[in-house]
Amino acid sequence: MAGSTAVSSPAYLKATLVASFALLWILVPYVASAKHAGITRHYKFNIKLQNVTRLCKTKSIVTVNGKFPGPRIIAREGDRLLIKVVNHVQNNITLHWHGIRQLRSGWADGPAYITQCPIQTGQSYVYNFTVTGQRGTLFWHAHISWLRATVYGPIVILPKRRASYPFPQPFKEVPIIFGEWWKADTETVINQAMQTGSAPNVSDAYTINGLPGPLYNCSAKDTFKLKVKPGKTYLLRLINAALNNELFFSIANHTLTVVETDAVYVKPFKTQTVLITPGQTTNVLLTTKSKTPNATFLMAARPYVSGPAAFDNSTTTGLVEYEKASVSSNKNKTPLLKPLLPKLNDTNFSFKYNQRIRSLASKKFPAYVPQIVQKHFFFTVGLGIISCSQNQTCPNNTMVVAAINNVSFVLPKTALLQSHFFNRSKGVYTTDFPANPAFKFNYTGTPPNNSMVSNGTKVVVLPFNTTVELVLQDTSIIAAESHPLHLHGFNFFVVGMGFGNFDPKRDTAKYNLVDPAERNTVGVPSGGWVAIRFRADNPGVWFMHCHLEVHTSWGLKMAWVVLDGKKPNQKLPPPPSDLPKC
Repeated sequence: MAGSTAVSSPAYLKATLVASFALLWILVPYVASAKHAGITRHYKFNIKLQNVTRLCKTKSIVTVNGKFPGPRIIAREGDRLLIKVVNHVQNNITLHWHGIRQLRSGWADGPAYITQCPIQTGQSYVYNFTVTGQRGTLFWHAHISWLRATVYGPIVILPKRRASYPFPQPFKEVPIIFGEWWKADTETVINQAMQTGSAPNVSDAYTINGLPGPLYNCSAKDTFKLKVKPGKTYLLRLINAALNNELFFSIANHTLTVVETDAVYVKPFKTQTVLITPGQTTNVLLTTKSKTPNATFLMAARPYVSGPAAFDNSTTTGLVEYEKASVSSNKNKTPLLKPLLPKLNDTNFSFKYNQRIRSLASKKFPAYVPQIVQKHFFFTVGLGIISCSQNQTCPNNTMVVAAINNVSFVLPKTALLQSHFFNRSKGVYTTDFPANPAFKFNYTGTPPNNSMVSNGTKVVVLPFNTTVELVLQDTSIIAAESHPLHLHGFNFFVVGMGFGNFDPKRDTAKYNLVDPAERNTVGVPSGGWVAIRFRADNPGVWFMHCHLEVHTSWGLKMAWVVLDGKKPNQKLPPPPSDLPKC
């Protein structure tokens, strides 16, 4: 008892406090300058309905905090993000932080029924993850049904403090996010299509930062304007959040310098036109003219069309306006200059543009390309036919679907990650996803007579740290088409691409294993193939799917299960207590 009395004496407590403060004072500079120290940033996302008017028509859309596009997330490399999402609408919702590696935080990745059950009406969930080893532009979006049509926003990851860009410091940074707009309710659009087995109606407009621009009916006021000063460099953070279209983007009479793709720095290259698929991000430098020109410049985005399906053949535009030297110089109306974009079906431009993207592969920003491959996979991607169910009203009792290796993926009714973590996969998924097509054929030539596909919830299981090479081969069944494939949980290296059928003997020899593009989303060339490599160093269940939302709805998706490693920091932690239930 005497001991406890001494511990609680005022003199002892005072001495302890003084010593503690002194120690803290000594440690503060070291804590603040710790190499990987980040801060915790809190966001609150209320999912709510908001009336929005576009193209002379008002409709109620699902939004975050009533904003369209949604709020910007800003963090630094190494920061922890706690984002509380509260669902105030009738739709189930999940959010995906597109391109964030989610190292050992798969519970926060967001695709519905893959890593979590959706957040139901009146429920909430805190997405908790740390941005590790990444900096640049990414984006967040809804990852259930077609809700990402309106639920999306930018993620800006700044370098660590006192770390600089490997390119000239821009005067200003501007997110430019492309989207698609339907006058109709997009949930109705996809539900009707799935019911009838037909292709969904195409969008009515494309948008730049939520605005269609003056080429659309009654949209002159709904135009994004980029006001610039002469002789300055602007960093434009381009994001393609459109549902179903790859886009060409250009600014009249200005050259763009590409410096980053998918939050990875690249060897800078100049271009008049950027090609960006849904799911991709591209940072470009825009250097303005040295003197204020007597003109306004149009920025424009329109689709790159690689297949025969119906598409929204329209163009969204914004304005680049130079700051005027004086009011008196603006008496005459300045001419409006328009950019020249590639032809809608310019696959040759698409291929050459993608070949120009190379990793920095420098000492400071190395490219860790797997040189030795432990597992090889060959996946055909494309369309096919399936018999309709009894509750559908399809012509000829068949409908078009999409598949990987002839398997059209069926979403389970509970989340794959929980099933895997708790060893309850029975009845949820099987581990027999084919590593190769069931039968070989001329993939890009005359398609086989039988275009029927199977369906199921099948996954590939990978031991921790396995090095993987995956060849994605487009097929001409129904139609050859470019497919932007997105892999959750990883960046991968694009080591090769080409037209026609992949030939392992001829094509492997031409791989770039030195400075290939490092990405999270890649366009499989129309009538061609792409080869990627990655290291399975992130335990969990990881979705891979086409980022054309119609193809995802039709089943062009699958999942990888990466097992735990042996060390504690190679294992997936248990789920958070507020993980939504199905």
